[in-house]
Amino acid sequence: MTENPPRLTTPPAGYADWLAELKTRIHSAQQRAALAVNRELVLLYWQIGRDILARQAEQGWGAKVIERLSQDLRASFPDMQGFSPRNLKYMRAFAEAWPDEQFVQGVLAQLPWYHQLALLDKLPAPESRTWYAAKAIENNWSRNVLVMQIETRLLERSGEAVTNFATTLPKPQSDLARESLKDPYRFDFLGLTEEAQERTVENALVRHVTEFLLELGAGFAFVGRQVLLDVGGDEFFIDLLFYHLKLRCYVVVELKSGKFKPEHLGQLGFYLTAVDRQVKSEQDNPTIGLLLCKSKNRVVAEYALGDKIQPIGVAEYKLLENLPEPLQASLPSIEQIERELAEDGGLDQGSKDDE
Repeated sequence: MTENPPRLTTPPAGYADWLAELKTRIHSAQQRAALAVNRELVLLYWQIGRDILARQAEQGWGAKVIERLSQDLRASFPDMQGFSPRNLKYMRAFAEAWPDEQFVQGVLAQLPWYHQLALLDKLPAPESRTWYAAKAIENNWSRNVLVMQIETRLLERSGEAVTNFATTLPKPQSDLARESLKDPYRFDFLGLTEEAQERTVENALVRHVTEFLLELGAGFAFVGRQVLLDVGGDEFFIDLLFYHLKLRCYVVVELKSGKFKPEHLGQLGFYLTAVDRQVKSEQDNPTIGLLLCKSKNRVVAEYALGDKIQPIGVAEYKLLENLPEPLQASLPSIEQIERELAEDGGLDQGSKDDE
């Protein structure tokens, strides 16, 4: 016969707050433990890869030694995954790509092993690997988000919008604001063709606001669409309004379905003035404008911004854009990598779960 659980009494005053605090502390402890395990695993893999490199270089050991090492390690540690020949080769490549142990231990070890594979397989240059690794740590990207940012060339697009921030914002805010914008913005996730009109794009962006915020980048918080401004009894509507947590300012986003024209800045500047006077608080920095258009003449945009005293950026947006076929062929998907690794014995499952 199963005993009934004891009837719980009404918790005392303050119990709910204490329980919430305990849950937070337990979650934090779990996260720290997972990070510690991942750090040790990544450093172990790097050390194994370094040893393989050294012995092959100094003692002339051939590729067959990896097959033998895989068999011996799996026999010695039958409960531990991650010692397949393929993964041992990744360890060697990992150590070869990152020869500085202090950098691996202090920076890269913050990323799970599957993130390391994405950096190795999709990026040929150490400078770009370092940049994406830092961004993944800063923004707490999952592996899939990291891969998406690499494949959409975030590095090449960051800070490329035409702006007047250098003359309208003080440092270091001007530099942060410039790096917060990109050109072009990729709206592939909307599934729209290039013929889509402004309101159609706007509606789709709101429906896919999570993907839109990811494309905008870290720091952007969605405030609203078609935000009403009452100016002297006349009504005006902002396409999209955001707040940037790092810049501590509102960001007005206006969409134009055609080519950039200098007169577009007049309307956007009016909205910035209205937001500064009606919406922002004394603690907020001046509102920034971002004009998104389907195409632009960069020189025309620079000229148009030349005499503007409000901080504005101009960038293009792309609705459908695929990677070139040769590049697609040279970049295996992370799913392919995982599937092949699983067939060869798999990675350490704990490192994947830590993501």
